[in-house]
Amino acid sequence: MSYLLGIDVGSTNLKAVLYDLSGNEIASASEPTQRFSPDADHPDWAVWQPEQIWDGIAGSIKQVVSKINDPKEIKGVSVTGMGMDGIPIDINGDCLYPFISWHCPRTKPQMERWLETVGAEKQFSISGSPIWPFHTSFRLMWMKENQPEILAKTHKWVLIEDFINFMLSGEFATDYSMASSTSLFDQKKQQWSDELINLADIDKDLLCDAKPAGTVVGSVHGKASEKTGLAKGTPVVLGGHDYSCGCLPTGAFVPNVILDVIGTWEMIVTTIDKPLLDISLCNAGALVDSHVAGNKWAIMAAAVAGDMTEWFKSQFASEELKQATDDNKSEWHYLVEKASASPAGANGIMFLPHMSGSFSPVIDAESSGAFVGLKNTHTRADMFRAVIEGVNFQFKDIIDSLQASLNKTPEKIIAIGGPTRNDLWMQSKADIASMVVEIPDIAEPVTLGTAMLAGIGSGVYNDLPQAYEAVRKKTRIVEPNEKEHEKYADIYQKYKKLYPALKGIRS
Repeated sequence: MSYLLGIDVGSTNLKAVLYDLSGNEIASASEPTQRFSPDADHPDWAVWQPEQIWDGIAGSIKQVVSKINDPKEIKGVSVTGMGMDGIPIDINGDCLYPFISWHCPRTKPQMERWLETVGAEKQFSISGSPIWPFHTSFRLMWMKENQPEILAKTHKWVLIEDFINFMLSGEFATDYSMASSTSLFDQKKQQWSDELINLADIDKDLLCDAKPAGTVVGSVHGKASEKTGLAKGTPVVLGGHDYSCGCLPTGAFVPNVILDVIGTWEMIVTTIDKPLLDISLCNAGALVDSHVAGNKWAIMAAAVAGDMTEWFKSQFASEELKQATDDNKSEWHYLVEKASASPAGANGIMFLPHMSGSFSPVIDAESSGAFVGLKNTHTRADMFRAVIEGVNFQFKDIIDSLQASLNKTPEKIIAIGGPTRNDLWMQSKADIASMVVEIPDIAEPVTLGTAMLAGIGSGVYNDLPQAYEAVRKKTRIVEPNEKEHEKYADIYQKYKKLYPALKGIRS
């Protein structure tokens, strides 16, 4: 047998998944990602400790490797993950400072200064990235201003996925999609932007060489072999940003398709053949970065989604939680069952899903959520249905903003993530968007996508189309109900008025 290993460095879990060449999961293991706040003077600062990241990944790899007879049967390994967070490493390969987490607010002053001196339009016109405080560029600027002695000793600033590649192979490199997450990468030239690097006053030599995803960066060395159980000499192949990797096994690496990655956040991704650096995308909270699918780019916009239903469950579902315990079923089963009895439009309730602010297509981190239209005849089932519909109206709003910039109507939605098991959520999404929703039978599309890159780089597959055909899975189809869509079309126009009407009301 031959296998491929996909590794995911996530904000919640550090995961390793082993696949056969047909994309069937053979074994998986994970360890929790631990966030630390080690500075008593700055309790809101957040970091990842490199030892915990490496130990968690290495331990997960060792668990899955133990499930097969011969580790030499693993033909390649590749890493995906969250992007942006990096670490300074000296010439001896020692880590000099923890990863500054994307949760950490310390780089807000650098961001504000950049907004004033460079501006969002110039930033986006080169890098395809809006200005966010957690960008790698601002971490480097903060380090230069606050820890110059550490930066002076730094040989390379290594992004978190590339850190795992380094620990496995001893080699420094990054792929185009990860380089894009720094806000220092020129999307048209697909190389580091000298202009942005000079404006940030950063030493370009600190950045790892950027190469296409699927490139072999090195091989597992002896020390990593001992720690992980991988065979010495196993090819280590560049993966890339998590949502970009998720496009590969789902078939969403071609234009005019929407990949909808639904979790705590909902990430909406579409593939394009050329970089589109229109400021309208920036104004809608979208970013444009290089895709792990060669010679393509990805547009991504995100908003909080699943966190809204989790909040509702935690606050209002005590009855369903008790029933689930008594019947040995999921509380979601009962929540969805009751909400499905409420009609489209939730008997007149609308929900604005801004309980954690809004990031796309409305950019307002201070916005708040709201139920509108409540009466004493409404039930919790109506409210839960309104939450699901509100999240799906937000999804349609993002789709509409992307469609306006691309001047194209997407053909279909491919949805992945835990909420795809929620039939009400998926049917409501199809009805509101008036588009077919396809749900591939893939448990871990992100790690499967990065395993495909391991296969391409190691020569198991000739190219991406062959890899996709090899791992392609059956899909469940959700067709839109046009009568329900007509009802939702009117409600959607009312939904779009909620934020403008409420934005002046703040606690």
